[in-house]
Amino acid sequence: MQSAEAKFIKNSLHLALTGYSSAVSDMEQTILLPSLLRDVPSDEAWDCEATEESCRDLHSNYLMLKAIRNTVESSLVFLDDHKVKSNMALNKTLEPLLDSDPEALFRFHLRGLFYVMSDLTKKTQSLTVKYMDIIGVAN
Repeated sequence: MQSAEAKFIKNSLHLALTGYSSAVSDMEQTILLPSLLRDVPSDEAWDCEATEESCRDLHSNYLMLKAIRNTVESSLVFLDDHKVKSNMALNKTLEPLLDSDPEALFRFHLRGLFYVMSDLTKKTQSLTVKYMDIIGVAN
């Protein structure tokens, strides 16, 4: 029984969001000169969007990760036209799920949210480490 309880605690949405927010705060406290990240290419595949846009530099990633944290903390969602169009396309692919069991749909989206928050937390920590490498600070 205790292991099931520990699993729920580990997979708490609040903890996932708090962990991400904490990683971004650590990144902000470490990266004192974000401009040093400009034009520094990232070797991460997640930087290239599926819409064939050019890959982002570390500075763009830094700004994106901060913006996501601000959205998570404020619960406000601002989407530009490009993102609205891609979200509409995503909603069309999920339409069959919308008619399914609401509990199954909730669990599907919750798993996706945990995956995204975990992935963003790792990316934030990776960007912080890369900045420390740029300025010559050992971990």
